[in-house]
Amino acid sequence: MNKKIFWIFGTLQSLSLGIIVFLLFITLNQINGENVIGLDALVVLSVSFPLWLLLVEYVIYTKK
Repeated sequence: MNKKIFWIFGTLQSLSLGIIVFLLFITLNQINGENVIGLDALVVLSVSFPLWLLLVEYVIYTKK
């Protein structure tokens, strides 16, 4: 049961973090008037960072 809760809330956390990172850089692009980072780097950063964080949290969670 605890692993199901971890996966539900871990997925929601990673999804919301990815959306926040994406929207943050899109907003910076609009404020600056030019690209701060490219769209490809933005997508990679928005996906890889939350997934890496979820993996680290899972490793810490399973060591108990």
